[in-house]
Amino acid sequence: MSRLYSTPHVDPIEDPYKKKLIEFAEKKVEEKKNAIASEEDDTVIAFADENLPIENQKVKRKLKKYLAMFSFKKHQSYRLHQQAEKHLPKIAEILKSHDIPEDFKYIPLVESGLNPRIRSHRGAGGYWQFMPATARLFGLKVNGNVDERKDLVKSTHAAARYLNRLYTIFGDWTLVAAAYNLGEGRLKSSMRRQNENNYYQLALNGETGSYVYKLVSMKEIIEKPAKYGYNI
Repeated sequence: MSRLYSTPHVDPIEDPYKKKLIEFAEKKVEEKKNAIASEEDDTVIAFADENLPIENQKVKRKLKKYLAMFSFKKHQSYRLHQQAEKHLPKIAEILKSHDIPEDFKYIPLVESGLNPRIRSHRGAGGYWQFMPATARLFGLKVNGNVDERKDLVKSTHAAARYLNRLYTIFGDWTLVAAAYNLGEGRLKSSMRRQNENNYYQLALNGETGSYVYKLVSMKEIIEKPAKYGYNI
C-alpha cells in the first residue's frame, strides 16, 4: 500500500517528435491508398460501356500510343476542346434520341475535327465524313447545289440511322465503330476469313485497327483534359 501511495500517477507526456512520425506515416498510407485507387480507375477505360481489355499488353500499348498522340504535348492545340464544347452536347442529344451510345459523339471529332469543310481524297465530306452515296442512302441531299453533310443536325441524324443499321448487322458497338470506318462488307469479310468476332483480336488495316483506340483516346482527352496536359 505504501508503494501505491508513494508513487504518484501522472499522464505520460507525448513525445512531439513521435507524434510527427505517426502523422507522417498515416499521411503516406493515405497517399498510397489514393494512388492505388487512382491506378485502378485508370485501368477501367471503356467505349460504349464495354471495357477495353487493357490487361492485353498489345491493347495497352496501342492505347498508350494514341493517348500520347492526342496529348497537349504532341497536339499543342485547344481547338478540339473548343469544338467539343460547342458541338458535342447537341450531337449527344441527337444520338440519344436514336438510342446510340453517347461515346459515338467522338466520331466526328476524330473524322473531321468537327470541321464541316474537311473533304477526303476519296470524296468523303462533312462532320461525319460521309461518302456521297452513303449520305444519300441515309437521307441527306448531296448535289451540285446543296451538301447536307455540312449540316450538323441533319448529318448527325443520318449518322445515327447508319449506326443503328450497323448494330442490327454486328450486334456489338465496338464492331459498329470499326464498320463505320471500314465498311460493313469489308469488316464482315475479315471476320469470316479470320473466324473472329472480337475487334481487339482481329487483324485489320492500320486505319481501322487503330480506330477504336483513337475514339477512346479522344474521349479521355476531352473528359480528363488536365491529365493529358490541357489547361481548360
